[in-house]
Amino acid sequence: MIDTVKTLGIVFDNEQKNGYCSGEIVSGHVLLELLTATQIKAIKITARGCAQVCWNEGPCRASSPISAPMATPSLGHCIKEEVEYFGASQTLMETTGSEDGEWVSLDAGRHEFAFRFVLPQRPLVSSFVGRHGKVQYWVNAVLQRPSAQDQRVRREFPVLCHIDVNSPSLLSPVSTNKEKMISCWIFTSGPVSLSVNIDRKGYCNGEVIPIYAEIENCSSRLVVPKATIYQMQTFLARGKTKIYRQAVASVRGNHIPSGSSDSWNGKALKIPPLPPSVLNSALIRVEYSLAVTVQIPGARKLRAELPIVIGTIPYGGMGARSASVSSRVSRDTSWLTLALPEEPEAPPNYADVVSEEEFELHSPSLVQSEELERQLGGPIFAYIQEFRFQPPQSTVRWTPTPPGPWNHRLRWVGSPRRAPDWRFKEGRAFTLQFTVDPGFLKAAAR
Repeated sequence: MIDTVKTLGIVFDNEQKNGYCSGEIVSGHVLLELLTATQIKAIKITARGCAQVCWNEGPCRASSPISAPMATPSLGHCIKEEVEYFGASQTLMETTGSEDGEWVSLDAGRHEFAFRFVLPQRPLVSSFVGRHGKVQYWVNAVLQRPSAQDQRVRREFPVLCHIDVNSPSLLSPVSTNKEKMISCWIFTSGPVSLSVNIDRKGYCNGEVIPIYAEIENCSSRLVVPKATIYQMQTFLARGKTKIYRQAVASVRGNHIPSGSSDSWNGKALKIPPLPPSVLNSALIRVEYSLAVTVQIPGARKLRAELPIVIGTIPYGGMGARSASVSSRVSRDTSWLTLALPEEPEAPPNYADVVSEEEFELHSPSLVQSEELERQLGGPIFAYIQEFRFQPPQSTVRWTPTPPGPWNHRLRWVGSPRRAPDWRFKEGRAFTLQFTVDPGFLKAAAR
């Protein structure tokens, strides 16, 4: 039997529309093309929108062919849930049939049946398809004939819940600071510090995120910074949660050698085409974050993560910022008024740091040193006692080199804020190692 229906489809009036919003009208027509005259019982259409999540938990193993008659496959437990956001139906054409076969007969050719739905005024969840769930809106048309099976056709349409990135909560800057002490066994290599800042929290597709960061590498290893945008999908059903996380864009920085630092003054990271953040669904959440990581060989990464929101209404420029945000910007740039010295300040003499009595008390006398050398029959390695004096406070991180003719023999370990001016008797060779711990200065010599 030859089917008389050539085409059954759904056509929207605005095919170029990127997405429908709450309260808008979804309109179009059902297209029916017939090869010959055909009796029609009814043409019905339904519109629906819902969120669905589904995933398996537990083992899911199939039995082998050899043991198939004797074994029972162990199937995982399926977790699923569904929430409906919108539902409506219409009958576009319907007749009451009789035993005599009085149905509506449509001639061969093209026929159109218009439909029209109004979306609810309440906020709707944006369309989204994820790893373990989806939010979808669609129109379903059914063609019923008296002597044939029902024919169905389905067409989805996108829905957007607008997020305005010009709102005050999304215009505020976001920043964070992290630090990690690098060590190997009992030996401390030094800290790696990271400070990250972005101008605002909300962005749209195609925008560029300027990243401001300060990376300081006081360890003995070569580190590499990297910025990544992550998408995190959270699915909730029957009291359980499933999370899927993926990287969607990234940019890498330059290598930072030991004892060096690097600054990102607006490093650009472009946002690729992404679905907007979904924050108003009970089953599915779609969130984004900007993570700046420092890759450290032989150690875990140092990570600083900032939450961001992908919106639908683009940024309107500086005029969209509120007064509070403007004051915050002016406050953040107040450091520009500070004047830096033209030349770095020289380190103080150690005798100037402590009192004269304490200096004389902890300084070995020349007579004791000469007497010990005479007993040993030659020069000795100087032993400098452990000093427990608070080093002078400073807000500038600086690693100086002690002055004197023996500079090439000295190597500083760590990053002391200020260093004493050690004065030794000329003609002696010393190998010094300084270690700074919180609040104390220790010096040992070999």
